[in-house]
Amino acid sequence: MRAGRAMAGLSVTELANTTGLSTDAIEEAETATAVDPAVVERLRLTLESKGVVFLAAGEDNPGAGPGVRLRQRNADDGIRPQNLSSANDG
Repeated sequence: MRAGRAMAGLSVTELANTTGLSTDAIEEAETATAVDPAVVERLRLTLESKGVVFLAAGEDNPGAGPGVRLRQRNADDGIRPQNLSSANDG
């Protein structure tokens, strides 16, 4: 979880604000071995929406352990809504 959060560029506080979870719940999920499945699911869904991909052991490379990866963006994602204007309205 911590690696996924770092890849998404989120602080614990930012992730807490996004998920509605407490910072304590997030810190526990990043360090504890037994965590509430509902907390894990909420964090997983949020991080996946930010482009984080969670890999099971051996999923990407036989013999490799579990891990995370950041989804590649297409070279042309288009113009972001906040950058739209009459000047670039094609």
